[in-house]
Amino acid sequence: MPPLLHPALLLLLGATLTFRALRRALSRLPLPAHVRADPLRTWRWHNLLVSFAHSIVSGIWALLCVWQTPELLVEIETAWSLSGYLLVCFSAGYFIHDTVDIVVSCQARASWEYLVHHVMAMGAFFSGIFRSSFVGGGVITLLVEVSNIFLTIRMMMKINNAQNHLLYRINKYVNLIMYFLFRLAPQAYLTYFFLQYVGQGTQGTFLLGILLMLDIMILIYFSRLLRSDFCPERVPSPQHKDKFLTE
Repeated sequence: MPPLLHPALLLLLGATLTFRALRRALSRLPLPAHVRADPLRTWRWHNLLVSFAHSIVSGIWALLCVWQTPELLVEIETAWSLSGYLLVCFSAGYFIHDTVDIVVSCQARASWEYLVHHVMAMGAFFSGIFRSSFVGGGVITLLVEVSNIFLTIRMMMKINNAQNHLLYRINKYVNLIMYFLFRLAPQAYLTYFFLQYVGQGTQGTFLLGILLMLDIMILIYFSRLLRSDFCPERVPSPQHKDKFLTE
């Protein structure tokens, strides 16, 4: 079916509007004093609240998909489940919303790494959505949202200048464990699986290209995380203080 007539478009539109409505609702919540005093921190706080909600829903949803349809972990290209398909559409809607939010809020320059990530993620998800294939790959990819729950908590506490809080110190170790289990491990597994498509010129080859670029980004983020949380004597340079992904 041509993409312009594809029923998934309604799912994508519905998911995008849902996150937009959530953004408006969450923006009415009271802000911490340290956040409220800075317009940039205020925008980032609201943006991260939506990201946090998406991570909780998508992370739990991805775990349920794997539990209900375990073949998604093995038959990555051909296995299919309605729940998994809807999950991929739901998360694609989030990436659309977040991309628009970053651009409209004039934060594209500070958050350009997020935009690059979102474009690659949307390319991969749209490929699977409109071809109804690699749903298993999408579900495995979204296991990363379990890790993102703790990563977002960390970022929100840093924005609120709460790095010395006991919760932050506990979370940084939990975050590290979850990063290994739900980000590095699934990414390594998917990379190994998709290497079979090298040189084939298929959808799998296209997804492999995206996956390898994401691998590089994830390793860079991991090195930043280690330097920031476990080498505190290394202070970020002033020109990077406003970058969204180097917190």
